[in-house]
Amino acid sequence: MKKRVVITGLGAVTPVGIGKDEFWQALLAGKSGVGKITRFDASEYTTQIAGEVKNFDPSQYIDKKEAKRMDRCTQFAVAASKMAFDDSGIDLASEDLTRIGTMIGTGIGGMDALHDQYKNLFDKGPNRVSPFFIPMMIGNMAAGQTSITFGLQGPCSCVVTACATGTNAIGDAFKVIQRGDADVMVAGGTEAAISPIAVAGFCSMKAMSTRNDEPEKASRPFDKDRNGFVMGEGAGIVILESLEHATARGAVILAEVIGYGFNADAYHITAPAPEGAQAAKCMAMALRDAGIEPEAVDYINAHGTSTPMNDKNETLAIKSLFGAHASKLAVSSTKSMTGHLLGASGGIECIATTLTLINDIIHPTINYETPDEELDLDYVPNKARKQVVNVALSNSFGFGGHNATILLKKFQN
Repeated sequence: MKKRVVITGLGAVTPVGIGKDEFWQALLAGKSGVGKITRFDASEYTTQIAGEVKNFDPSQYIDKKEAKRMDRCTQFAVAASKMAFDDSGIDLASEDLTRIGTMIGTGIGGMDALHDQYKNLFDKGPNRVSPFFIPMMIGNMAAGQTSITFGLQGPCSCVVTACATGTNAIGDAFKVIQRGDADVMVAGGTEAAISPIAVAGFCSMKAMSTRNDEPEKASRPFDKDRNGFVMGEGAGIVILESLEHATARGAVILAEVIGYGFNADAYHITAPAPEGAQAAKCMAMALRDAGIEPEAVDYINAHGTSTPMNDKNETLAIKSLFGAHASKLAVSSTKSMTGHLLGASGGIECIATTLTLINDIIHPTINYETPDEELDLDYVPNKARKQVVNVALSNSFGFGGHNATILLKKFQN
């Protein structure tokens, strides 16, 4: 028998707010977290805007000495994990820590550490490279440091599937609990890639918006005038538990995870497959895993990056799978406000989807001004909507052709 898996804690570090409440209120207000890049001088870059996390003080969550040994992306992960544990009310001192695991991924890893230590190497020589450089940079350290910080000795791994990372991490953690290998999993994604080399690389690809004079309007998923994504940073972490474990400790259950699908386009290193065929199959896998029909889904938290091809292909994928029901679905993009958090996007979007189920309010897709005649779904334009949502789906699609979908529903005994 597969174990039922529920969400009991949420932790968010985002460009629109830190903590689940600040994050959620910003989404409902349609607040953009995009602005001019302040972390370095971007005046010579074709894209000069990003969704930066504001007022983040790692010492509020992590010992100062330890924080100095962590890259910014790891700091985000540990901080969001602490928030999620606090939100869950779990008492780690009374738990069997061999039954609590960690599944946190990052799409790119420690870019600040990479940039800073390359500078030390070129400016000062090899002897000035920090002995902490490698453990600060490598992508698994967000999961590793989280497990160390909280003493978690259960299954521990790191997912790296580009922009599908956060969703894959939560989906994989769901399966770990479902098959009985852990009682609790800390899961999600983290990213801190607003660095000179990463921004330069995306600029060279011409993948990002160049709407530098109107940063808050640059991320405009599904709008006809979209011209690229906006990079964001942060972390989204959830606490997953078996229903049995959560019930035994009297936890407040926020939502239930009921399905997970992931597959590959096998098409191109950056472009999505035409017509969204594999994305549709990925969503179908999650529905099949949950044992429900497409008509049961009320809401989709879309990948919705604000790039011409992604938004078109995701729309086609939804229409292909859901048929006539597609016109009845509410579809919105968190990225319209946060920008694209790359490996962390699936984490914060799972949180947004969970809060939608709890509150029966769907956050908007902001900056939707000019409908695209090829994109004709209900994208919940510009204003939050009160609507009963019992079943919700969240999509993430990444470079390399990685597709991931998780399916959540309101918790019922």
